[in-house]
Amino acid sequence: MRTLLKGAEVYTDDGLVRRDIAITDGRISFDTEGAFDVVENIEGFVIIPGFVDVHVHLREPGFSYKETIATGTMAAARGGYSAVCAMPNIKPVPSTKEALDEELRIIERDAKVRVYPYGAITMDQTGRGELARMEEIAGKVIAFSDDGKGVQTAELMEEAMGKAKELDKPIVAHCEDETELKPGGCIHDGAFAREHGYVGINSASEWKQVKRDIELAEKTGVRYHVCHVSTKESVELIREGKRRGVHVTCETGPHYLLYTDEDLKESGAWKMNPPIREEADRKALLEGIKDGTVDCIITDHAPHSLEEKSKGLSGSAFGIVGLETAFPVVYSRLVKTGIISFDRMIDLMCKNPRRIFGIPGGHIGEGETADIAVLDLGREYDIDSSTFFSKGKSTLFDGQRVAGEVVMNFVEGRKVFDRARDLGR
Repeated sequence: MRTLLKGAEVYTDDGLVRRDIAITDGRISFDTEGAFDVVENIEGFVIIPGFVDVHVHLREPGFSYKETIATGTMAAARGGYSAVCAMPNIKPVPSTKEALDEELRIIERDAKVRVYPYGAITMDQTGRGELARMEEIAGKVIAFSDDGKGVQTAELMEEAMGKAKELDKPIVAHCEDETELKPGGCIHDGAFAREHGYVGINSASEWKQVKRDIELAEKTGVRYHVCHVSTKESVELIREGKRRGVHVTCETGPHYLLYTDEDLKESGAWKMNPPIREEADRKALLEGIKDGTVDCIITDHAPHSLEEKSKGLSGSAFGIVGLETAFPVVYSRLVKTGIISFDRMIDLMCKNPRRIFGIPGGHIGEGETADIAVLDLGREYDIDSSTFFSKGKSTLFDGQRVAGEVVMNFVEGRKVFDRARDLGR
């Protein structure tokens, strides 16, 4: 099978270069002579290496009413992602080989893009008790995480880090110190919570575990990655850890970069964990993505049913979706406004996630695997969650005007998304 992508600008290490690309047997070639089975005339568009999201909840097995690997990875395909890393809060939790094998069977059968599963840090992802069977699952997981739960004791986290170091796998931490939390916390412990009578989630619940874990990572030498950073204190702790040579990296989501608790509305769409925080936190995160402290922009795609997200701030489940909105939102709100460059967006959403987690690709070159997305940077449109492939529809960005849309997405040379075919436009 030979496909010719004709007339686009191609993203390279030297910038955008206008050239044709051939895809032959799943690989990129610049030899565009001879006959082709398919010719795609895509003049005016941009070809990039596919995005990678290292923080996605695919919900299957166990919670397929929220999302399935088929629907979640189709959403990823539409979003321009070549690969996603699937968090372990599923049932059964992948803390043993048997549980992980169940997840891997569904991935093999249904995934539209590459899926790299996480293994749990603790048995059944409790954040307490005993470690997962890390040795028996290490060969088939991208890293170890208890995302959704913080590991609650320093002793257990140090043990986990030591084991992960032996196995040459990162620890990926949801940092949440439960001793700092009040029952019923649903939004940031700030002005909005006080004015409207909500129980707040304070910043210390995050940054105190970040501080503890960076110290443990320095001691053990493990590769340590912080999930969905939301506080200014966490940013500064990570910045200082990097200066000291600790193997620490981190991520944040578009919602933390663009909103504060002053923007909150009485809607489950605004409820996520960690919560959207204050303006000082937002500014610190923006500075972090500009200066390299923050390595990745992720979605924390966390789909729930309509009923679960329809109970307001206090009663709704934590989590929003993002695979189908992250690129246009980041491009519109951060790149087009001059906050970051197009190159920096590619670093944050493509190159850095691959580098940190050892995921191949990220370059468009002769003989490279054809994991590439075609972007229409000029298209403007309103985000419409009713058209999402994801079962989850809860997003802060519904109805917002954005620029930038994925036209096509190829994974290993297979066209996994086509705007004309799949959206009728």
